[in-house]
Amino acid sequence: MEIVVRAVVMFGFLWLVTRVVGRSTLGELSTFQLILYVTMGDMVQQAVTQQDYSLTSGVLTISVFALLTIGISWVNARWSKARPITHGVPVVVVKDGEPLFDVLHRERLSVDDLLAAAREQGIRRLSRIDLAVLEADGKISFFTAGADESSGAPSRPPVG
Repeated sequence: MEIVVRAVVMFGFLWLVTRVVGRSTLGELSTFQLILYVTMGDMVQQAVTQQDYSLTSGVLTISVFALLTIGISWVNARWSKARPITHGVPVVVVKDGEPLFDVLHRERLSVDDLLAAAREQGIRRLSRIDLAVLEADGKISFFTAGADESSGAPSRPPVG
């Protein structure tokens, strides 16, 4: 039973770490961050199993993580108000060609990273961007002047 409790605590801690790190960081990991996350995986295993290398402890740990992941998905599907807490919400980072520096700073997204993402989409100048949205998964969606209004992701349907 202790392994189950430890797995629940570590799952919560890992969820918190990924939320604190920020979505712009999760979109693309640097070499150092990748090493940090791989190393963190080993530390989590040691913290949860405490040198118990039995098959039972491995199955219990993975089962708890899987059930908690499924539980969070179920909560998100059942209560839409939980999604901003568990996954975050998209935020506008450029409006009418002007970067919103306060939002960029809060999301820990540099202008250089924003420009690099725009170039990947074939956008040369920020002035062409009507709207840029930092999605909850760390990707940036760009809507440019003259773009077809029907293109892009659809708006979320009203909850009723």
